[in-house]
Parts: sequence; structure tokens; C-alpha cells
Amino acid sequence: MYERGVTNTSTEDVLKAAEVSNSQLYHYFADKDDLTRAVIAHQIERVLSGQETVLAGLDSFAALQGWRDMLVSVASRRGGRGGCPIGSLASELADRDEGARRALAVGFARWEAAIRDGLSAMRDRGELRADADPEQLALATLAALQGGLLLAQTRRDATPLATGLDAAIAHIRTHAS
Repeated sequence: MYERGVTNTSTEDVLKAAEVSNSQLYHYFADKDDLTRAVIAHQIERVLSGQETVLAGLDSFAALQGWRDMLVSVASRRGGRGGCPIGSLASELADRDEGARRALAVGFARWEAAIRDGLSAMRDRGELRADADPEQLALATLAALQGGLLLAQTRRDATPLATGLDAAIAHIRTHAS
């Protein structure tokens, strides 16, 4: 499903790739939609757990820059390929599968909350002005990240990701005390 997309992956493809029988697959998953939800949950966990340590300490300008550098480095090593597994699933499923859309929205909300929590800590310590809105800043940062990953994937170059995250961090800096 990650390589071909959900629509272009049949249950027969899954059976073959997993080297399991029909009964084994349906022992764990009621149908393809159930399997798709499991893929969504897996990709959300994979993406967020891969950033867990960095996101937990995303409470300074240096940490924001380090997170940016890590993401750009990964995208550069891949030549921009792959984009975001969560974003790719959202692009394919959000308009046609309400359950998938809701599950993906929860994943994005978790990612956004981690960014927001760091920005809130910065505001609470006085590094950001009291009128800074961590929710709005976190959403803008996540939007820059997702747009940057999509453009990096399309261009096969991490520059759009670097540019988008640089713009988001520059915007956050306009709220510095």
C-alpha cells in the first residue's frame, strides 16, 4: 500500500507480499478497510516515533532548527522521494473514505500537538511573546512541512522542504520576545 497506494493494492497483493493465507489475513482484519486503518495507524506510529525524541524537546529555536535539519537531511538522502507516508495516504483517501480521513486527521493532530507543546513551552518561558499563538504557529509549521515534502517529492529535491520550514521558523521568530 505504501509503494502502490491503497487503491492499486488488492488483498491478493497483500496476501502474496505477506506470504499468508486468506484465512490468516481475515483472522486479523475484517476487510480491506480494516487493513487500511491498520496501515494508517502503523504509518502514523512509524513517522511520529521516528521523531519522538526530537519532538519531545522541540521547545527552543535551536531545537526547531535541529528538527528542520533532521527532516531536510532525511529528504536529501532520499532525493526528495517518498514524501510523507501520512500525507500520501491523506492525499489518496481523505476525499473518498471518511473513516480513513478521520484516522489521518488524528495522526496529523498528534504531530501538530507535539509542535504546539514545544511552542507553548517557549511562550511560557518568555522566549515567545505572550500574544504568540502556539496553535496557529504549529499548524503553519506542519502545513509548511507537508507542502515542502510534497514539492520535494515532485521535484526530487529537498530544497522546497528546507525553504518551507525555514519560512515557518522565520515566522515563529517574528514572535520572539
